[in-house]
Amino acid sequence: MGIRTQPVEHLDVVIVGAGLSGIGAAYRLQTERPGSTYAVLEARGDLGGTWDLFRYPGVRSDSDMYTLGYAFKPWRGGKPLADGADILDYIRDTATTFGIDERIRFRSKVVHADFDTAAAQWTLTIADTGTGEQRTMTCGFLYCCAGYYDYDKPHAPEFPGSENFAGTVVHPQFWPENLDYAGKRVVIIGSGATAVTLVPSMVTGDRAAAHVTMLQRSPTWIGPVPSEDKLAERVKAALPPNLAHRIIRAKNIAFSVAFYQFCRRRPRQARKLLTRVATKMLGDPQLVADHFTPSYDPWDQRLCAAPGGDLFREVRSGKAEIVTDHIETFVGDGIRLRSGRVLDADIVVTATGLNLLAFGGIELAVDGRTVALGEQFVWNGAMVSGLPNFAICMGYTNASWTLRADLTHRLVCRVLGWMERHGYATAVPRPDGELQPNPLLDLASGYVQRSIATFPQQGDRSPWRVRQNYLLDSVTTLSTDLARSLAVTPRHRQSESGAPGDDSRHPANRRTTHQKAEI
Repeated sequence: MGIRTQPVEHLDVVIVGAGLSGIGAAYRLQTERPGSTYAVLEARGDLGGTWDLFRYPGVRSDSDMYTLGYAFKPWRGGKPLADGADILDYIRDTATTFGIDERIRFRSKVVHADFDTAAAQWTLTIADTGTGEQRTMTCGFLYCCAGYYDYDKPHAPEFPGSENFAGTVVHPQFWPENLDYAGKRVVIIGSGATAVTLVPSMVTGDRAAAHVTMLQRSPTWIGPVPSEDKLAERVKAALPPNLAHRIIRAKNIAFSVAFYQFCRRRPRQARKLLTRVATKMLGDPQLVADHFTPSYDPWDQRLCAAPGGDLFREVRSGKAEIVTDHIETFVGDGIRLRSGRVLDADIVVTATGLNLLAFGGIELAVDGRTVALGEQFVWNGAMVSGLPNFAICMGYTNASWTLRADLTHRLVCRVLGWMERHGYATAVPRPDGELQPNPLLDLASGYVQRSIATFPQQGDRSPWRVRQNYLLDSVTTLSTDLARSLAVTPRHRQSESGAPGDDSRHPANRRTTHQKAEI
C-alpha cells in the first residue's frame, strides 16, 4: 500500500507579517491584482505587529496618523499622535472592512525560504509557534512585511549589581499587565522614544508614580509637537471627509519633508531652534544645556516627539527629572551613578532599545545556497539583488513608515503585473555597474549601528539609493523603468540552465520586443 502524501499548497504571493505594513500590502494586492491568490503569515497570535506587542503606559505613534494611517482608509480619530490601542483598533478595523482578516494565518512563522530557479517558486518552511510543528508551502513571490525589530529579544544589556536590586526590573517590550507603579519611585534607563513616552505617562493619572527619573548616558533631541491639529480640525469641519483627509495628509507630508530637509541642510540653525524651544518650555537654560542638548545634529538620530510638550511640562513641575550620567552599579534600593549619586527606585524600567532583525529572521536561500544579505543591494527600497521574486517593506526613518510602505506595495503590484504581461517567470534586481555600498538605514542610533551589517545595503545612485524623501519617491518610484534594472527569465525558458540574472538573460544583453519598459 502506497504512502499518501498531503499536497503542498501553492499561492501566487505570500505576505509575511500582519502588522501595519502587511495589512496595507494585502489591500493593495487584492485591489490591484484581484486575480492573485495570497495569504498573510503572522508569527504571533493576533494582528497588529508592533501595536499589538507593545503595551507599556502611554505607547503611541511618533508620526501623525494622517500620514501613518492608510491613504485608502482615512484616519477619523482626533489625536494626530494616536495611542497604541487606537492604532491597533484602526488596523483591525481595516483588516475586517476589506476581508483581509480571512487571509491571515496566525502562529505561522516563516523560518526558511528557498527559491528554486527551475520551478520559479519559493518553498517556505513554516513553524507553528504554538505547537512547534513545521509544514511547507510554495509561492511565486515572497513579500516580507515583518519590519526590522526583533520581537523576541530586545536590547537588554547586563548592568553590574542588578542581582542586588530589591525592586522590580521591567523592559517595555514585555510590560507586565499587572505592574503597579502607583506611588512608587521609578527610574527609566534610556533616552529614546520609549523613555520620552513613558516619563509623562507614569506621572499622570490615577495610577501616577510618586516620582520618575529618566536616566540617560547622553541627551536626545526632543521637540514638542501640538497635541491637537487645530488646522486639521477646521478643515474637517469645512470639507467632506475624504477631501479633508487628502488636504491634511498633503499638508503634513509637506511639513515633515521640509523640517527634515531644514535639519539636514541647516544643522546649526536647527540646533538653535530646538534649544530655544526647550529653553522656553523649561525656563532654565542650564537644564537645557546639561540634559537636552545632544552632541550630534538633529536627525543624525531620530528626533523624539513630545505631544503638547508633555515631557517638558512634567520636568518643570518637578514630578519628573532628567539625569545625565553613567551607571556604576545597582544597589539594593536603586542605582548608584559614577558621580556617586544614588537614584532611589522601587521600579527600574530598562528602556534600553531594540534589536534589529532582518526580514523577520527568515533564512533565505536560492537553489539551496544561503544568501549573504549583507552583500546584497536594495533596489527602489523594495527588491533585493540575489533574491528573485522577493521584496521587503521598509518605511521611512524620518517620516511616517506607511508613506514609503504604500509606495512599495504599489511597486510590488506593478512588478507582478509587468511580469505577467510579458510572460516572465522570475525577476531580480541587477546593478548595471559597481555600486558604492552605504548602510540601508542612515542613522547613527545605537540600535541601528549594532545590527545594520546583517541587512542588505543601499547604493550610491538611483534606483539603488534609499532616499528619505517622500515627495521625490512619490514621483519616481512608480514610474521607474523596470526593464532597465530587473533581470528576468521568460516563463518558457525557466527550466533551462542558468540562474535568473545571468548575462544571457539580462535586459541589457537581450533586445526583444517583449522587454520594452513599461512607462
